[in-house]
Amino acid sequence: MSLTKKILIALILGVIVGLGFNLFAPNAFIPLDTYALTPLGQLFLKLITMLVVPLVFFSIVLGTAGIGDPKQLGRIGSKTIAYYLVTTAVALVIGITVAYILQPGQPGLMGESEAEYSAEEAPPIMETLLNIIPENPIEAMATGEMLQIIAFAVFIGFALAKLGDKTRGILRLMEQGNEIMMYLVTVAMKLAPIGAFALIASALGKLGLDALGSMMMYVVAVILALVIHALLTYGGLIALLARQNPIAFFKGFFPAMTVAFGTSSSNATLPLSMKTAQENLGVSKPVSSFVQPLGATINMDGTGIMQAVATVFIAQVYAAQLSFGDLVTVVLTATLASIGTAGVPGVGMIMLAMVLSSVGLPVEGIALVLAVDRILDMLRTAVNITGDASAAVIIDRTEAKHIEKEAAASARRA
Repeated sequence: MSLTKKILIALILGVIVGLGFNLFAPNAFIPLDTYALTPLGQLFLKLITMLVVPLVFFSIVLGTAGIGDPKQLGRIGSKTIAYYLVTTAVALVIGITVAYILQPGQPGLMGESEAEYSAEEAPPIMETLLNIIPENPIEAMATGEMLQIIAFAVFIGFALAKLGDKTRGILRLMEQGNEIMMYLVTVAMKLAPIGAFALIASALGKLGLDALGSMMMYVVAVILALVIHALLTYGGLIALLARQNPIAFFKGFFPAMTVAFGTSSSNATLPLSMKTAQENLGVSKPVSSFVQPLGATINMDGTGIMQAVATVFIAQVYAAQLSFGDLVTVVLTATLASIGTAGVPGVGMIMLAMVLSSVGLPVEGIALVLAVDRILDMLRTAVNITGDASAAVIIDRTEAKHIEKEAAASARRA
């Protein structure tokens, strides 16, 4: 049986077990979750997370060194960032549109909830951009500052490409380090079905169906917007720009999507995302190694959709009117805020606080969406990494065409 089928079966069993215990044996669920489900889920997460920093470093170094030509590196980098920013803006527009059509936030929908949310302040955009350059690369690796790790790795890769034979040994060491990381990913993925089962069973066992009751229209709006964005935006761009069958793309990338659903973390899923894109979608290693780690850090389309729907939902609940200018502010703020936010569970709440503040809505409104955020976090993470993979496929195909054109032009000149 393939890994995809095993993970899918594990997710279905996890849903049955989690809801079953929540509905029929809630007292028995507590020891089961404490001594079995949570430890198994955390074990899988820790195994994958352990590999993220070294894998990102080796991958970006090799991706940059493999591209070599500064002109090509600049072209790939600018295309990647432009793709991510445009698709994030499109995702936000889709989220706002769906929210206004479905009107999920009718007054009183929040019920009697008195939950509180303490907002953490998001850093200013300029500060984020300046902080991309690490003062201490070793500290950046120790604390998992992904943008700083990526920036340092780009500099190392560029130097290796320029120095050529002088640093052949270091380049070979990086290649061997990357091979070790990819092998360890394969080993860790043997636990993926168990980890997926434990994570989803634990989440649903705690939340149950009650959490979904009063928030159903909000949940439906977010899920509908996520599906529309994945199928139309990613599927359409894959067909239009990469000349590839979208169904084959989604089918090939499905194993990584299922793991992203279980882990709720773009960074934790990154090792499998890259492996799947390279092996199942035919993306070249240099492009995959550059585009996908960058996407795990700055591409937050799924999170953007959640923010757009949640902002409209909270405005409706509080009977606040959002002007067209406010909606434009939401799109711009959330798009820019996606740069530099870590691809870890829960970061969407910090971004949402920033978006709500930008249009004068009460940050306390976040408490209304917290109950169902864990489940939606799973879905939007799967969309986030699918966006990374679509970018890798499209940029890989366009680069191949560009190289072919340059070769043909050189042949004509000769």
